[in-house]
Amino acid sequence: MSAAGANGAVRIGVLGCADIAERRMLPSMLRQPLVEVTAVASRRIERAQDFAAKFGGAAVAGYERLLEREDVDAVYIPLPPELHVEWTLRALAAGKHVLCEKPFATSLADAEKAVSFARESGLLLMESFMFLHHSQHARVRELVAEGLIGEVQLFTSEFGIPLRPGGERASTLPEVAAYPIRAARLFLGEGLRVAGAQVRPASPYGPQPAGSALLTAPSGVAAHLTYGVEHGYRSGYGLWGSEGRLRLERAFSTPDEFTPVLQVERGGVTSEIPLARDHHFTNIAGVFARAVLEGEDFAPHTEAVLAHARLVDEIERAAQA
Repeated sequence: MSAAGANGAVRIGVLGCADIAERRMLPSMLRQPLVEVTAVASRRIERAQDFAAKFGGAAVAGYERLLEREDVDAVYIPLPPELHVEWTLRALAAGKHVLCEKPFATSLADAEKAVSFARESGLLLMESFMFLHHSQHARVRELVAEGLIGEVQLFTSEFGIPLRPGGERASTLPEVAAYPIRAARLFLGEGLRVAGAQVRPASPYGPQPAGSALLTAPSGVAAHLTYGVEHGYRSGYGLWGSEGRLRLERAFSTPDEFTPVLQVERGGVTSEIPLARDHHFTNIAGVFARAVLEGEDFAPHTEAVLAHARLVDEIERAAQA
């Protein structure tokens, strides 16, 4: 199997016609010259045909048939979390690289199994934390490193998703919680430990409607994370330092046309710093494709999958204690 199509792009097949694929990832892939969508699979051929009409590629009935196609180098998996590992393993067995929505696995053991297989197969397995590839976060990290708020003392982050009309949940708690947890690792580094965690008891809208976690970094800095799926919308993080504090809203679900604004309070004075617009879905598709096309080291991507799964496992165990 060739590593790329005739135009030099990675040929991607899409396993599942999920909302995030339709609203964000596939429109973004169309703007990424390193990616070519060659096939879209659904268990209902009509749904696959709708997607193919919008985004190109062949409509395929059933995920297995897509994995058999020779014009697919890699797959994008936006299926529900409980199906991620199963179809990742099938894709890897078929010789396909994998870009999978977060959270990649519902257990650490499953993440370890998939990562081990990807490494043995010499294939790329990457978790789609698209927000990491928006330039706003790199700029915030630069400003913090330059001493904008002094020495960091606390990191806080919240991600809450409202119920849809009729009481339907748009996402599961693990899908929502993944963002603040990953953001804590971005700003406080590895080695985070869980000081405490809780999950709200079941409600009519699901077994786990909300949760929170308190983490500590080796430096002693704490991270307080909250997340839920029946909340007023919130999507942001803040850092509190020895000389001030900052806050970024719309941090995780940032529209391409949105101009981020960093709110800073220092010395009793509040100011705003406009940040650059960016296209984080298009960017992550490019990072994935470039790693495949240029034969980059895949280890950092698989280690990132494991690091996130380990921390989530610790938080879940703490919440059950």
